[in-house]
Amino acid sequence: MTGGGGVELRQLRYFAAVADELHFGRAAEKLHVVQPAVSQQVARLERELGVRLFDRSPRRVRLTVAGTRLLAEARAVLAAADRTSAVAAELAEASRTTMRISASPGLGPRLERALLALREASGEPEARVELVSVPIPDQVAAVARGEVDVALVRAARPTPGVRVVELWREPLWAAMPAWFEAAPRPAVALAALADLRLRIPSEACDPFFRAFVLRACRSAGFEPWLGRPSGSVQDTLLEIGAGRPAAMGPDGPTWTVLHAEAARDPAAALRSVTVRPIDPPLDVPGCLVVAEAKPRACVEVLTAAFAD
Repeated sequence: MTGGGGVELRQLRYFAAVADELHFGRAAEKLHVVQPAVSQQVARLERELGVRLFDRSPRRVRLTVAGTRLLAEARAVLAAADRTSAVAAELAEASRTTMRISASPGLGPRLERALLALREASGEPEARVELVSVPIPDQVAAVARGEVDVALVRAARPTPGVRVVELWREPLWAAMPAWFEAAPRPAVALAALADLRLRIPSEACDPFFRAFVLRACRSAGFEPWLGRPSGSVQDTLLEIGAGRPAAMGPDGPTWTVLHAEAARDPAAALRSVTVRPIDPPLDVPGCLVVAEAKPRACVEVLTAAFAD
């Protein structure tokens, strides 16, 4: 929106400043320019549009009906221009440096799509990205400390210094011994598993996912009977399948909760284990974690890249 007889952003900025202050002198001070420049640009805008935007008198300035209508549109245009400038600056900086990203396991396809989107947005096909391996409990703190720029964490909780943006919901599945089902069923209720030991990550391994599952069980009306913390998906499923129906203690029957990526893993196809959706559906939030100080416009670009 520039030159050639068209409306310029500068004209809209000056118009909005006068509309805010209802005084040309104060608007000029706010814009750090001389008052005649403000008067000239507003008058030029009125000529361009063919309408009067302000009623002027020696004692006061007020918006006309046309000025009031234009003000909302002008603010939207100026906000979009500011976002564009901030994004351009952030992406230009990113192209000169390396974006450090940390992600929880099982997010490879989403990460691949996002990196392609970010490169297209920056116009830099060779934009440098470094995938940083950070333990899940430390990912949010690593963003706050500036050790990584972006983290993708399931069920992340807000922490001082970071912004947590929920981007997607990922369905959870229950994995249980195959013998536990008297007849195949399309889904399983959490409460139906209350008599089996629950295998979930330890607090030290993944406190966010652990807390989410525990809250879900309690919402379903039972306090879960916790077994040994789960390890890798394959090891946990093998142990679930090998559990003896009549045994008690660590050898007794157990179940676990898998996110969608893990449920689709070939390891979930063991004949001794049944994997079913949870009824009612239980979705864990997938979150983008960035520094609180990062410009909002840049967060919007990152959000668009990592969202579904």
